[in-house]
Amino acid sequence: MLPYPDRIPLAQTPTPVEPLARLSKRWGIELLVKRDDLTGAALTGNKVRKLEFLLAEAQARRADTVITCGGAQSNHCRATAVAARQLGMDSTLLLRTPDPANPPPVDGNILLDKLVGAELRFITPADYRDRAAGMARVADELRARGRHPYVIPEGGSNALGAWGYVRCVEELSRALSPGHATLVYAAGSGGTGAGLILGVKLLRLPWRVVGVNVCDDRDYFVRAIGEIAEEAIARDGLDVTLAREEIEIVDGYVGRGYALSQPAELRLIADAARTEALLLDPVYTGKAFYGMASELAKSRSRFGERVVFIHTGGIFGLFPKAQEIAEVL
Repeated sequence: MLPYPDRIPLAQTPTPVEPLARLSKRWGIELLVKRDDLTGAALTGNKVRKLEFLLAEAQARRADTVITCGGAQSNHCRATAVAARQLGMDSTLLLRTPDPANPPPVDGNILLDKLVGAELRFITPADYRDRAAGMARVADELRARGRHPYVIPEGGSNALGAWGYVRCVEELSRALSPGHATLVYAAGSGGTGAGLILGVKLLRLPWRVVGVNVCDDRDYFVRAIGEIAEEAIARDGLDVTLAREEIEIVDGYVGRGYALSQPAELRLIADAARTEALLLDPVYTGKAFYGMASELAKSRSRFGERVVFIHTGGIFGLFPKAQEIAEVL
């Protein structure tokens, strides 16, 4: 029995594990997908697994408003706003955009943020670099107005949020036949990777965990994932250790940058949809799937005989990219 912290059930779990038969044949491996894009409708994606634990703590502290941050089309911010409203809380979102005076169109995740009544505060990339201080200032402002805020870090990525992906690994351990496997996921803020690695270690599974970073670089994610995992080990007294060299990141597929697409990435998104009816998003899963496919093209044995792609959602990110995607169809 794993020592899970308190949790509020929000996600539709367990999510299915499905074979990708045609792509498996193409690449000469057994390729499966963990469908965490099916954790819900408005709550689709990986973030809700983390929010189950984070919002349980927020409720325990009697919070009435949650504060978090992300890119303008952040899946995490959308999931936080929706889950908070579902639990009767307000939300304030700090969203990164090049020119806050001219915010992005109200579509995709931004539309959903507004529909559930989130307060949106657009900030510059320079301000976003000091996002922890920015969220702390918003929390102070709300306290001065008599509110009770709870701050959630970018991506829900901290020691508590990581438990969401420990739980995902436990689901996978019941769904997969015994033996080796490699879990491949999109690394965007580090919490999903930390949870997957901790889950594999806690359950003593013979699995590899491989992240494909969609922003920053390998060194950044080795450090970020290591810090989150070490915090969780210390916080919850877990009987595991993690050396930084055990954190496996496949770098080189950030492309033009975070949330910026290349035609080859978009063509692969279209190919996955037309081959397997698998809908990937251009910010996270599309880049990670492109990285995985590119590595397999170099070496069929790159990730072993059985690969499980962790589909972390993001479908609403397709709509702001509609014109770019249309050009490659």
